[in-house]
Amino acid sequence: MSLDLATLGAILAMAGATVMTRLAGLVALKFAALTPRARRMLDAIPPAVMVAVVTPTALATGPAESLACAVTAVAALRLPMLAAATAGVVTVALLRLAGL
Repeated sequence: MSLDLATLGAILAMAGATVMTRLAGLVALKFAALTPRARRMLDAIPPAVMVAVVTPTALATGPAESLACAVTAVAALRLPMLAAATAGVVTVALLRLAGL
């Protein structure tokens, strides 16, 4: 295996760009006064991202994954995102263990 400097440079540049965009967002929000509407919009982003990640799995795989995606979606209405994702992972593991 050899190290290609161009590939390494591209990876480091992408990592740097990712870190900078995240930091820029945090800095911008620190100095901005958010309206209640803007706060609600920002609060809606994590569930929207979860749905965008989970939906292709629910539609393109077997019944265990589809049921786990439904559990994740319902859990996301009441629980934090990490807990909802954990519920989905545990559900799919148990359903696969059960042979579904």
